[in-house]
Amino acid sequence: MRNSGVQFEFATASKVIFGKGSLDKVPGIIAGMGNNVLIVTGKNQGRAGILSNQISGKTLSFFSIESEPTIEMINVGVQLARTEKCNLVIGFGGGSVIDAAKAIAALVPNDGELMDYLEVIGDGKPLLKKSLPVVAVPTTSGTGAEVTKNAVIKSEEHHVKVSLRSDFMYPDFAVVDPEIMVSMPTELTASTGVDALTHLLETFVSNQSNPFIDMFCREGMKRISQSLETAYFNGSDLNALEDMAMASLLGGMALANVKLGAVHGFAGPVGGMFPAPHGVVCARFLPAVMEMNIAALTRQNADISKFDEIAKILTQNELAVAEDGIVWVKNLVQKLKIASLSSFGITSKDFTELAAKAKNSSSMKGNPVVLNDEELIFILEKSV
Repeated sequence: MRNSGVQFEFATASKVIFGKGSLDKVPGIIAGMGNNVLIVTGKNQGRAGILSNQISGKTLSFFSIESEPTIEMINVGVQLARTEKCNLVIGFGGGSVIDAAKAIAALVPNDGELMDYLEVIGDGKPLLKKSLPVVAVPTTSGTGAEVTKNAVIKSEEHHVKVSLRSDFMYPDFAVVDPEIMVSMPTELTASTGVDALTHLLETFVSNQSNPFIDMFCREGMKRISQSLETAYFNGSDLNALEDMAMASLLGGMALANVKLGAVHGFAGPVGGMFPAPHGVVCARFLPAVMEMNIAALTRQNADISKFDEIAKILTQNELAVAEDGIVWVKNLVQKLKIASLSSFGITSKDFTELAAKAKNSSSMKGNPVVLNDEELIFILEKSV
């Protein structure tokens, strides 16, 4: 009998409701919850009408997030929620919207300011009071924010993106309905899809990985390998959208319980300094990070079997090896026509600062191998 030393903890949203038509269940879900509802949406607030028009008997307030959330945006949202005495928050939108909803819900009952609780640039204090109830309804497939306990927030002053994080921030309900993801803009399908792939791949090889999370990662990567291109080229294919919604959900569950890696280590600083969408940054860094991690592990005579397994899953070829996985991701990024990082103004002059910031990021602590300055610069040179 094998003597296993496996230990892990797992947490996620209190309840996940998945499948076509799930949006119609939201009015019933919130029937016994708060009466003053803050609905956080994206720039096109009208799109949330498919949800808000179903809600009756409650006072509704709306707050729009027009870009990735900043400290200033969150402060405005918190003030609105307090003024309107909101006691329930619904996030209806992409990852930025759901992150904003979670952050607002967390801060309303807690004393102090956002900077008191932010990682890296703030005081990093723990939230002491439970968040307002949150219902997260994603309209894109990629971030998995509907089942995570953090919100990524940009500081314009510090030119970096950091997290507000707490066990109190898991949504009470995650309602994932592939039907509301029909006909997403192709560039959004591409960038969020590779973001989901990055979550799954990085947690799979993380130095904190465990067999339970690995099951999520394998299933999620398999669905992406089968369906991301289809979802990109045919945004009305519900089977492909369902696969991508499931992969995104699994990736969110994974990253909420296992640290990520160097791709996300770079994503925070790059996203803070330049107007590059998070998914685009992940897509452009992923091949080079895979290449460097495989090379560094090989030099140390360490195990790279998980990278071999990734290659087999992505290529759907049992004979594939680690390097084939890198090629597959490179080809995917090309097929999806994901923008270059240089198009957002990043040049070699920025590499030293970006490498230094990445080195100090929280995500970098999960990378399967410690990367030195030279290796970090190499990744930048290959990615930009």
